[in-house]
Amino acid sequence: MQDTPRANRLHISFFGRTNSGKSTLVNQLAGQEVSIVSDVAGTTTDPVYKAMELLPIGPVVLIDTAGFCDDSALGEQRLEKTREVVRKTDLAVLVVSSEREEFGEEQRYLNLLREHKVKTVCVVNRFGKGEEFALPFELPTLSIDASDPAEMGKFKKFLIQHAGCDFEMPSLTGHLVKPGDLVVLVAPQDIQAPKGRLILPQVQTIRDLLDNDCRTVVLKPADLKPMLELLKQPPALVITDSQVFKAVDEMLPKKIPLTSFSVLLSENKGNIESFIEGAKAIASLRPGDRVLIMESCTHHALPDDIAREKLPRMLEKYVGGKLQIELFSGQGFPHDMEGYKLIFHCGGCMVNRKNMLSKISEAEQYGVPMTNFGVAIAYMNGILERICW
Repeated sequence: MQDTPRANRLHISFFGRTNSGKSTLVNQLAGQEVSIVSDVAGTTTDPVYKAMELLPIGPVVLIDTAGFCDDSALGEQRLEKTREVVRKTDLAVLVVSSEREEFGEEQRYLNLLREHKVKTVCVVNRFGKGEEFALPFELPTLSIDASDPAEMGKFKKFLIQHAGCDFEMPSLTGHLVKPGDLVVLVAPQDIQAPKGRLILPQVQTIRDLLDNDCRTVVLKPADLKPMLELLKQPPALVITDSQVFKAVDEMLPKKIPLTSFSVLLSENKGNIESFIEGAKAIASLRPGDRVLIMESCTHHALPDDIAREKLPRMLEKYVGGKLQIELFSGQGFPHDMEGYKLIFHCGGCMVNRKNMLSKISEAEQYGVPMTNFGVAIAYMNGILERICW
């Protein structure tokens, strides 16, 4: 059985000072030692991820982060990793020690969470003590002893109450198809496709179509035209890899709806209207302009990689000259965003919706238009109006 991808899980992140009890809470909730628990400050360094089922919420990922006020030599780097977690967090748990007397750092992180519109709750860790005290900020709050397994029932109910039940990503294709529809998927099996496997967006789309009771046909670009000739009825939808948008569009009768895996993801994970507006900014690019190409995952780049070779080639051909093209891989942004004219982002199959929406919001704050690979390729091929999403 294939596990639910992390990008499709509800992200529950734990924030707090060093030794406030974050790791203990994560371990108790997971029922196993996910994070090392120690009295030594700064024990948790990089964020620790644990995928699990938390019923009735469903598939979740717990994220344990480095503590605030880490004064070690690597403290600032650890805190930067913690800030990156904020971008992808659906529900934040701010863990406060009952031994604290001032909450300046907690308030600073709470402001960051609010800036990113992250739903936040607070857990006061009593460390076995019974006293209660007032917090200087208003949040849904639970007071427990994080080290006491008997208290976990209360904590789970608290999370379920504020996370909501039956968390599930919206359907990739459900708004475009109905039960019984025939859908053709065009999946080039070139050097970029792992041998013996389909890439994640293709797998997720096929599964989503099956969940919507559709009939699916998967084929290579060269087989599309012969397949259309064999069919008694035209397919209800054709979904293609964005890299062959133009070729597929030329083979396909205009009455047959067309989209791509990347376009479907841009609607599912982000804000496609924003990406469409961003794509229109391609028309204003001039030779020498600085653009950023972002991938949410890291992988070993092969010849003719979409982000490193194909998309830059398309862009420079469209613009009519060389561009300053820079690549960034990861789930955040480069520290220096000065001077970029446009951002191109991959489909985002490896990030959750919260992360993508955070990136869109940050791009707006920087004043830089942002678009998606598939939307951009459709625009440059003059078929964006034809594409359904």
